[in-house]
Amino acid sequence: MEFNDAAVEMRDDVGKPWRYEEDGCTVTRTCVWSAPGCHPVGCGLKVYVKDGEVVKVEGDENHPVTKGRLCVRCLAMKDFLYHPDRIIYPMKRDRADRGKDKWERCSWDEAIAIIKKNYDEVKENYGVESMVAFMGTGRQGNIGATGAHRVLGSPNGCYPLSGFSCYGPRVSITMDVVGSSYPEIDYAGGLPGGYDDPAYQIPEIIIQWGKEPIYSSPDGLFGHSIIDLMKRGAKLININPRITWTGSRAILNVQLRPGTDAALAMAMLNVIISENLYDQDFVERWCYGFEQLAERVAEMPPEKAAEICCVPAEQIYRAARLYANAKPASIAWGVSIDQSPNGAQAGQAILALMSITGNMDVPGGQVLVDMTAGDGGMQEDIDSVGWPEMKQELKDAIIGREEFPFYTGGLKMSQADRQLDALETGKPYAIHFCWLGETNLIAPTCSAQPKRWYDALRKVDFNFATDTWMTPTIQGCCDVVLPLASSLEMETIVPTHYGGSPNYVGALNKCVKCGEAVPEWELYRILGLALNPEAWENREKDFKEFYDIAMMRAYDFDYDEVQKKVVIQRDVSYRKYETGKLRPDGAKGFNTSTGRIQLYSPMFEAVGEDPLPYYFEAPTTPVSTPDLAKDYPLTMMTGAREIGYFHSEGRQIEKLRDLCPDPLVELNPVDADEHGIKEGDWVRIENPWGVCFLRAKITPIIKEGYIQAQHGWWFPEEDAEAPHLYGVWKSNINTLIPHSRMGKLGFGAPFRTTLVKISKASEEDLVEADRYGLEGADGKPLDHTDNFFRIDDPSLDPAAC
Repeated sequence: MEFNDAAVEMRDDVGKPWRYEEDGCTVTRTCVWSAPGCHPVGCGLKVYVKDGEVVKVEGDENHPVTKGRLCVRCLAMKDFLYHPDRIIYPMKRDRADRGKDKWERCSWDEAIAIIKKNYDEVKENYGVESMVAFMGTGRQGNIGATGAHRVLGSPNGCYPLSGFSCYGPRVSITMDVVGSSYPEIDYAGGLPGGYDDPAYQIPEIIIQWGKEPIYSSPDGLFGHSIIDLMKRGAKLININPRITWTGSRAILNVQLRPGTDAALAMAMLNVIISENLYDQDFVERWCYGFEQLAERVAEMPPEKAAEICCVPAEQIYRAARLYANAKPASIAWGVSIDQSPNGAQAGQAILALMSITGNMDVPGGQVLVDMTAGDGGMQEDIDSVGWPEMKQELKDAIIGREEFPFYTGGLKMSQADRQLDALETGKPYAIHFCWLGETNLIAPTCSAQPKRWYDALRKVDFNFATDTWMTPTIQGCCDVVLPLASSLEMETIVPTHYGGSPNYVGALNKCVKCGEAVPEWELYRILGLALNPEAWENREKDFKEFYDIAMMRAYDFDYDEVQKKVVIQRDVSYRKYETGKLRPDGAKGFNTSTGRIQLYSPMFEAVGEDPLPYYFEAPTTPVSTPDLAKDYPLTMMTGAREIGYFHSEGRQIEKLRDLCPDPLVELNPVDADEHGIKEGDWVRIENPWGVCFLRAKITPIIKEGYIQAQHGWWFPEEDAEAPHLYGVWKSNINTLIPHSRMGKLGFGAPFRTTLVKISKASEEDLVEADRYGLEGADGKPLDHTDNFFRIDDPSLDPAAC
């Protein structure tokens, strides 16, 4: 296999201190989190500052993993920092002016006083449960649980993505099946010798399953490690409805029908078990429920899965045999699995593949975190802060608890779809106070049916936001906004995979300060002391002392050490189930109720779910809704990352916008010809839930009958005021995603399986584009009362694709 880029080598100046002088600049070696918006990988940067201002950003060749390689988002950090649209001071406006560009700069004291006044009134009149902290990825990886529990004192922290269809399902499922955060591939990130370390072994096979890591470096997987490993002999299998860039270098591409991953994984298990390709010793000693799993997957032979997935049965046999016979092998599974109502079961089956082949916690396979060392405790310490002290009656009041106990109990967050229902209906109780933290939820980033969210939030008594940019969500819905710092303006750490992989911990070393923006954790402390001081121990401490208590207690080194070293690689060991390092109590085995990998899940059984993986047809497909498919014959996927953007972030940055200036939809040349669409045409995409407009990209990488529509689009250069809101409705692909189509555990949504039709947009269409976002295609207000979908409908024939 040939690659154009040469192997990356460390330069002669390896070993630079964390801060030094060069060419009249102060150079700070640091790592990055968000902005520019990545899940925690912690790529290494060198930031050149002169006269208190950043003049240049380069990759840090001293970083043991990234070795100077940076994405365009990091390279554009200077443009991010100093962009005139960035929020760097607190702002306020009257509630009556929501949607109007009537923001006034105010002091921190005044902004906090406004928030506290409204907080106190709502708490007194309605109780803290009537408050919600909505959170996105966050600037330091925090999500709604911490803000809700510890700052507001409310049980209702919420990630407003329908079915929490990103990361949460994988983590929740794996915590029950394996007893750890979901296992990423081992790319030697924690080993001092890297790929050449004697403890490491190059995987023979890597399966990329619904993931293209070089575009986003997601969840602690440095994307270019895939390329590094392929240069060293690893072979790639790509499971994806599209042919991705790395997929074009794969030895096998399995272009399955979107949403059928569970059927494919079960069929691969069928082959491995029936052909006796599994690791019998590992299964006998360390797996629970193997016989039951074998009986279940016997119901899904490759020939049946081939009909469901619309792929040749021979591909399923080949993929299963290649993976099972490789020693070692690894699977990088992505958000595409989460973004299906059947995603929990698909994830369960993928974990079974990793387990029965003996690839769990071995060099070059899947790597698990040492639960007796620092990493294992970090995320639990952060996300559960405040929850143990919360009164049981408040815990019981969390939205969605009775219907989705696994979701709300595991994540300690309200169920996203039911949270919208509560906003709209006031049941089980009304919501009066919202914190919108680092989430541009009405732009097509997360929420299904964003117009419903917009209408519901505008009716709430008080909303405030914390972010780095003015967004359509803040402009349309909020009364106060507080400015957050970016990665170059804070002191913190970035642990890969939120501490869920034993790779490394990086330091975010403060380089500059812009205006009055503060780091996310410091903002939590400021708000917590003002609103809920009894929940804040050591509240007399300054931020650094608080930080050491709240964040660094999970590690055996202090912040000063990681700051000076910039990157500390974690001690990596393998087969920790044999040494007691996967359980906090030090016992051998896995950190589960049985002490083994639970191929049969007692927890799923306890909450009324099937304890074994199974396949069901997603909603709004040609199989589940054949009548709908007659009028809407194309299956739409959305959510794939673009290299220049992190969801909705970055469209103000000229260098990034030049890479992708317009919202695009990919379609096959055959479908383009059938609908009279040419490259670059504006097209109209619609279904019963909504309409939006994107530009056509005609490409054979996508199969006939499918389209891939970009998400996250809004137009910061356009009119800010409502109803336009920076053109957020024109290309808002999530207006086509129906609300509340999740699986039995409350996870998943049809972001990859929604039926649509497509046509060339007329001039009249484009003039009226904003109106179509607010109203139906016929100009009438949208009616979305059809909220529920039964996954056990016996009339569905999943083989009739």
